[in-house]
Amino acid sequence: MAPSLWWAKETHRGTPVVVKMEKPNNWSMVELESPSDEDFIYPNDAVAKGGRNRNAKQLTWVLLLKAHRAAGCLTSIAAAFVSLTSAIRRRVASGRTDGLDSSSKSRFFTCIKAFLWLSLVLLCFEMAAYFKGWHFRQPDLYSLADAAVVRGAFNSLYSTWVLIRVGYLAPPLQLLITLCIVLFLIQSLDRLILCLGCLWIKLRNIKPVAKHGIVDLESGDGDGYFPMVLVQIPMCNEKEVYQQSIAAVCNLEWPKGRMLVQVLDDSDDLITQSMIKEEVHKWQENGANIIYRHRVIREGYKAGNLKSAMNCSYVKDYEFVAIFDADFQPNPDFLMRTIPHFKDNEEVGLVQARWSFVNKDENLLTRLQLINLAFHFEVEQQVNGIFLNFFGFNGTAGVWRIKALEESGGWLERTTVEDMDIAVRAHLHGWKFVFLNDVECQCELPESYEAYRKQQHRWHSGPMQLFRLCLPAIIRSEISIIKKANLIFLFFLLRKLILPFYSFTLFCIILPMTMFVPEATLPSWVVCYIPAIMSFLNILPAPKSFPFIVPYLLFENTMSVTKFNAMISGLFQLGSAYEWVVTKKSGRSSEGDLISLVEKDQLPTRHKNSSEPNLDEMREEIMQQEQLAAQKEKKKKHNRIYTKELALAFLLLTASARSLLSAQGIHFYFLLFQGISFLLVGLDLIGEQVE
Repeated sequence: MAPSLWWAKETHRGTPVVVKMEKPNNWSMVELESPSDEDFIYPNDAVAKGGRNRNAKQLTWVLLLKAHRAAGCLTSIAAAFVSLTSAIRRRVASGRTDGLDSSSKSRFFTCIKAFLWLSLVLLCFEMAAYFKGWHFRQPDLYSLADAAVVRGAFNSLYSTWVLIRVGYLAPPLQLLITLCIVLFLIQSLDRLILCLGCLWIKLRNIKPVAKHGIVDLESGDGDGYFPMVLVQIPMCNEKEVYQQSIAAVCNLEWPKGRMLVQVLDDSDDLITQSMIKEEVHKWQENGANIIYRHRVIREGYKAGNLKSAMNCSYVKDYEFVAIFDADFQPNPDFLMRTIPHFKDNEEVGLVQARWSFVNKDENLLTRLQLINLAFHFEVEQQVNGIFLNFFGFNGTAGVWRIKALEESGGWLERTTVEDMDIAVRAHLHGWKFVFLNDVECQCELPESYEAYRKQQHRWHSGPMQLFRLCLPAIIRSEISIIKKANLIFLFFLLRKLILPFYSFTLFCIILPMTMFVPEATLPSWVVCYIPAIMSFLNILPAPKSFPFIVPYLLFENTMSVTKFNAMISGLFQLGSAYEWVVTKKSGRSSEGDLISLVEKDQLPTRHKNSSEPNLDEMREEIMQQEQLAAQKEKKKKHNRIYTKELALAFLLLTASARSLLSAQGIHFYFLLFQGISFLLVGLDLIGEQVE
C-alpha cells in the first residue's frame, strides 16, 4: 500500500468492556466498537446500514447495562430505607430517651418545645393565608390576587399579624441577627488567622527543638539526660482498655530505676479492681517498677485522684510527671522525645503531644470527630504553642514539671476540666508550654453518640465554670496585657462562649424564625458561603476527610444544641454542670496491642525464674474477664432517642416547609438538610448501632 494511503489501513477501533453483574454466575463480556470511517463516508450505503445496525445493538447493550446498574442502585436504596425504618421502629418501641440533665423536664427543652408548637401554628396560619391569596415575594412586599379579599375576618386577622411582624417583631429580630452575624464574622476571622499561622509554621518549618538530643539507652547513662519521671495512669471502671495502657507505659524506653508507674484506680466495681490489680502484679513480677493505688474516699473525680497520688511521700524524689488516660498507648520513645525539651529550659512547665486515633474510620461519627480534633491539634494547639507558649492542657499525653504543678496550686476539684484549670493557673504564674506536633500518642474516639454527647457536655460546661472562677485571678495577675486579653477574649469568650452561642442561636433559632417573620432577613452568604469556607478550613488538616465536608457542616450545627446547653449550664451553674461521666471505651485495640507487644518481644527485662506472659494465656484471660464483666453488667448497651434534637428537627423541617411558600431556595435547602441531620442524630442513627 502506498505511503500516502497509510490512513486507509483497517484498524481495530473497538474498546473491550467487561459487564459485571450482581450475581457471579451471570456475567458476559461485550466489545463495543466506535463508528468506522465507512459510517461517515458512505452514509447511504449498505455497509453503513450494517454499521448502524451494529451500533444499535451496541447501544442496546449499553442501555441494558445502565438499566441493570439503576436497578441495583434502587435495590440498595430500598434496602437502606428498610434498614432505616427498622432502626427507627426499634428506637420508638424501646422508648429509651436521653437522661442527660433530665432534658424532658429542663427549661431549655421546654423553650425548644414552645418554639416548635408556635412554628406549627404559624405554618398552618401561613398556609391558609397563602391559599387565600397572600403571596410573599420580597421583604415588606405582599401581593393580593384581589384587593377585595382584604375584607373578611381571616384576612383582617392576617393583615393585623403582618403589621405586628413589621412593627414589633422584625426590628428586634433583625438586631439580634446583626449581632450574631458580627460574632460569626469575628469568630471566622479568628479561625482564618489561626490557619494563616499554621501555614506560616509549615512554610518556615518552625517547630520546637530540644537543646539536648536523644541518647540511646544502650550507650549507658553517661552523658544522657535521664531525670526521675513519675508516670500516672488514672482510670475508673475502664476494664476494656486498662491492659493496653499498662502494657504501653511499662514498655517506655527509660532507665528502669529512674521511672515509676502509678496505676491510679478509682473503680468502684470489685471485679474491675481485681483485674487491674492482677495486671499490675503480673508486670511487677516481670521487673516493671509499677504500683497500684486505690482511693477509699473517691472525691473530686480525676482531679481528686491525681491530687491524692501527688501527695505520696516518694513524689518529692521525682522531677517530672507524665499522665496518660486509660485508653492512651504511648510509643516506647515517648519520654525520649518529650523530656529533652525541659533540659536547660527552666521556664518550660509542660510538654504536650498530639493524639492519634486507632478507630478513626470505625463509623461516620468517628470520622467527623477526627476533623475537629485534627484541626485542634494541627492548628489551634500548634499555633498557640509556637506564638504564645500557651494552650490548654489536653489532660493526657503530656509531661509536667512537678515544680510547675506545685507552684500553680496543684490539682483542684472545683471544675470538670481540671486539665484546663491547671494550665491557666500555670500560665498566670509565668510557665511556658511546648506542643510537639510530631510526637503522637494513640487513643480511642467515642464510637457512640451517647458517649460523645456526654464528653462534649463536660468539655463545654467546664470552661464556663473555670471562667467564672479564674476571671478575678486573670485580672490581678502580673502577666502582660496582651496575655490577659488573649486569655479573656480569645481563649474563653470567643472560643468557649461565643462559638456555641451564635452557632446554636443563628442556625437553629433565628433562621427558622425568619421564615415566619420574613421582614427580618438572614443573608444567603451567612447561611451558606461563610460556613462552607470555614468547614473547608477546618477540614484542611485532615485532607482524607474531604468527602465528609457536607455531613461535617451539618453535624457541627447539630452538636451546637448540646454545646450551647452545656455552656449555659456551666456559666450559670445549672443542671449537670458538675456532672462527670467517664467516656465509654470499646477497647478494640486492646487485644491487638498486647499481641503485638508479645510478638515483638517488647516486654521489659525480666528477673530470672520469673514467669513470662504467654500469648494464649493472654487471649484466654481477656475472654474470661470479658465474660465476668458481661455477667456483672445488668444493663446492656442500647441506642436512645434524644428529645432536644428531635424537637429541633421538627422545628427546622417546619420552617423549611414555610420557606417553600416564599420560594427562598438556599434557605429551604439548608433548613431541609439541617432538619434531616437533627432527625438522624435525634434517633441515634449516627455512631455505633446496637442490635
